[in-house]
Amino acid sequence: MSKSNRTVNSGPDSPEKANPENADSLRAAKCVPCEGGVPPLARDQANELMRAIPEWELDAAAKRISRTKRCRNFVDAVALINKIAELAEQEQHHPDLHLTGYRMLKIELTTHAIDGLSRNDFVVAAKIDPLLGY
Repeated sequence: MSKSNRTVNSGPDSPEKANPENADSLRAAKCVPCEGGVPPLARDQANELMRAIPEWELDAAAKRISRTKRCRNFVDAVALINKIAELAEQEQHHPDLHLTGYRMLKIELTTHAIDGLSRNDFVVAAKIDPLLGY
Protein backbone atom coordinates (compact mmCIF):
# COMPACT_ATOMS: atom_id res chain seq x y z
CA MET A 1 0.00 0.00 0.00
CA SER A 2 1.34 3.40 -0.87
CA LYS A 3 1.57 6.16 1.70
CA SER A 4 -1.26 8.07 0.07
CA ASN A 5 -3.68 5.13 0.52
CA ARG A 6 -3.01 4.57 4.21
CA THR A 7 -5.38 5.80 6.87
CA VAL A 8 -3.51 7.63 9.57
CA ASN A 9 -5.07 7.97 13.01
CA SER A 10 -3.44 10.91 14.70
CA GLY A 11 -5.07 10.24 18.07
CA PRO A 12 -8.00 11.56 20.06
CA ASP A 13 -7.54 15.11 18.78
CA SER A 14 -7.79 14.00 15.16
CA PRO A 15 -10.63 15.71 13.28
CA GLU A 16 -11.56 12.36 11.71
CA LYS A 17 -12.46 9.44 13.92
CA ALA A 18 -11.40 6.03 12.67
CA ASN A 19 -14.43 4.41 14.36
CA PRO A 20 -17.39 6.76 14.72
CA GLU A 21 -19.96 5.91 17.38
CA ASN A 22 -22.85 3.67 16.40
CA ALA A 23 -25.84 2.31 18.30
CA ASP A 24 -24.03 -0.92 19.20
CA SER A 25 -21.00 0.87 20.65
CA LEU A 26 -23.28 3.17 22.66
CA ARG A 27 -25.32 0.21 23.96
CA ALA A 28 -22.10 -1.55 25.00
CA ALA A 29 -20.96 1.51 26.99
CA LYS A 30 -21.73 2.33 30.61
CA CYS A 31 -22.70 5.75 31.87
CA VAL A 32 -20.06 7.53 33.88
CA PRO A 33 -20.96 9.69 36.87
CA CYS A 34 -21.27 13.37 36.00
CA GLU A 35 -21.38 15.87 38.83
CA GLY A 36 -20.62 18.88 36.68
CA GLY A 37 -17.34 20.60 36.04
CA VAL A 38 -17.19 19.39 32.44
CA PRO A 39 -18.60 21.23 29.43
CA PRO A 40 -21.67 19.91 27.65
CA LEU A 41 -21.24 18.47 24.18
CA ALA A 42 -20.98 21.04 21.42
CA ARG A 43 -23.65 21.01 18.71
CA ASP A 44 -21.34 19.32 16.18
CA GLN A 45 -20.51 16.56 18.70
CA ALA A 46 -24.21 16.05 19.43
CA ASN A 47 -25.02 15.94 15.72
CA GLU A 48 -22.37 13.27 15.20
CA LEU A 49 -23.83 11.12 17.99
CA MET A 50 -27.38 11.67 16.68
CA ARG A 51 -26.44 9.55 13.65
CA ALA A 52 -26.31 6.53 15.97
CA ILE A 53 -29.87 7.13 17.28
CA PRO A 54 -31.86 8.35 14.24
CA GLU A 55 -35.27 8.04 15.90
CA TRP A 56 -34.37 10.70 18.46
CA GLU A 57 -34.61 14.47 18.00
CA LEU A 58 -32.09 17.09 19.06
CA ASP A 59 -33.68 20.27 20.40
CA ALA A 60 -32.92 23.68 18.87
CA ALA A 61 -30.47 24.60 21.64
CA ALA A 62 -28.64 21.23 21.38
CA LYS A 63 -29.20 20.71 25.12
CA ARG A 64 -31.71 17.86 25.05
CA ILE A 65 -32.69 14.84 22.96
CA SER A 66 -36.18 13.38 22.90
CA ARG A 67 -38.30 10.66 21.40
CA THR A 68 -42.06 10.09 21.48
CA LYS A 69 -43.71 6.68 21.48
CA ARG A 70 -47.41 6.03 21.02
CA CYS A 71 -48.28 3.00 23.10
CA ARG A 72 -51.23 0.68 22.55
CA ASN A 73 -52.93 1.73 25.77
CA PHE A 74 -52.34 3.16 29.23
CA VAL A 75 -51.23 -0.15 30.76
CA ASP A 76 -48.61 -0.67 28.02
CA ALA A 77 -47.38 2.91 28.46
CA VAL A 78 -46.91 2.45 32.21
CA ALA A 79 -45.17 -0.91 31.65
CA LEU A 80 -42.77 0.81 29.24
CA ILE A 81 -42.11 3.57 31.78
CA ASN A 82 -41.21 0.88 34.33
CA LYS A 83 -38.79 -0.81 31.89
CA ILE A 84 -37.13 2.53 31.15
CA ALA A 85 -36.96 3.28 34.90
CA GLU A 86 -35.19 -0.04 35.54
CA LEU A 87 -32.66 0.69 32.79
CA ALA A 88 -32.14 4.23 34.09
CA GLU A 89 -31.45 2.92 37.58
CA GLN A 90 -28.88 0.45 36.22
CA GLU A 91 -27.14 3.28 34.37
CA GLN A 92 -27.67 5.88 37.10
CA HIS A 93 -28.75 8.34 34.41
CA HIS A 94 -32.42 9.22 34.41
CA PRO A 95 -34.61 10.57 31.61
CA ASP A 96 -37.60 12.83 32.06
CA LEU A 97 -40.68 10.78 31.19
CA HIS A 98 -43.96 12.44 30.22
CA LEU A 99 -47.15 10.41 29.74
CA THR A 100 -49.98 12.37 28.13
CA GLY A 101 -53.23 11.44 26.46
CA TYR A 102 -53.07 8.14 28.38
CA ARG A 103 -50.71 6.51 25.86
CA MET A 104 -48.29 9.10 24.42
CA LEU A 105 -44.92 8.76 26.10
CA LYS A 106 -42.27 11.42 25.56
CA ILE A 107 -38.75 10.57 26.71
CA GLU A 108 -36.29 13.43 27.21
CA LEU A 109 -32.62 13.14 28.03
CA THR A 110 -30.24 15.83 29.20
CA THR A 111 -27.47 15.94 31.78
CA HIS A 112 -28.83 18.31 34.40
CA ALA A 113 -25.49 18.73 36.18
CA ILE A 114 -23.98 20.41 33.10
CA ASP A 115 -27.16 21.96 31.67
CA GLY A 116 -26.70 20.19 28.37
CA LEU A 117 -25.88 16.94 26.68
CA SER A 118 -23.22 14.43 27.65
CA ARG A 119 -22.31 11.09 26.10
CA ASN A 120 -24.42 9.48 28.86
CA ASP A 121 -27.58 10.83 27.23
CA PHE A 122 -26.74 9.04 24.00
CA VAL A 123 -25.78 5.83 25.80
CA VAL A 124 -29.15 5.73 27.57
CA ALA A 125 -31.04 6.66 24.38
CA ALA A 126 -29.37 3.81 22.49
CA LYS A 127 -30.27 1.42 25.31
CA ILE A 128 -33.89 2.62 25.37
CA ASP A 129 -34.37 2.07 21.62
CA PRO A 130 -34.72 -1.74 21.84
CA LEU A 131 -37.40 -1.28 24.50
CA LEU A 132 -39.32 0.80 21.95
CA GLY A 133 -38.97 -1.78 19.20
CA TYR A 134 -36.11 -0.12 17.34
